Amino acid sequence: SFCWEHSPEQKVEAAPEENTLCLICLDPVGDSKSYSTLVCPVCKGAWFHRGCIQSHAICHSYYTFFCPHCRSDYKFLMEMRTIGIRIPLSLPSWEENTPAAAENERHRRCDASQCLCPGDREQAEEEGPWELLLCSSCAAEGTHRRCSSLSRSRSTWECDSC
Repeated sequence: SFCWEHSPEQKVEAAPEENTLCLICLDPVGDSKSYSTLVCPVCKGAWFHRGCIQSHAICHSYYTFFCPHCRSDYKFLMEMRTIGIRIPLSLPSWEENTPAAAENERHRRCDASQCLCPGDREQAEEEGPWELLLCSSCAAEGTHRRCSSLSRSRSTWECDSC
């Protein structure tokens, strides 16, 4: 695994035009390629936020993951895997009773090495010291603010795995 500064970068020589929107959430992606902004290597016109395409990958899984714009599958999938998008090797989440359906649920526990919460690792509040923050890159790990000494002003956190 790589930190955001040393992770593999896309080789595509493209930059989003002004007011380009993420094809998944429809929010602006900014005006430059970055760690959190990705482009389809095939059509070079489909831009995504890293978190949005990660959610798309978890929902679709390895067998049905493709670019939502040009529908390229293999080259798109290989590029996304190379730059760190986790694509589960399972059936899509819409298939009933599959492990992928369980993966689509929000992570609900504190994974800090020492959880300080007086309740337990699965207790969480909407805000305050026992608010559960999920990793901003993978959303597969979480921590209470107090367990990782995070200030109230901080709205994101990244796990050690990412």
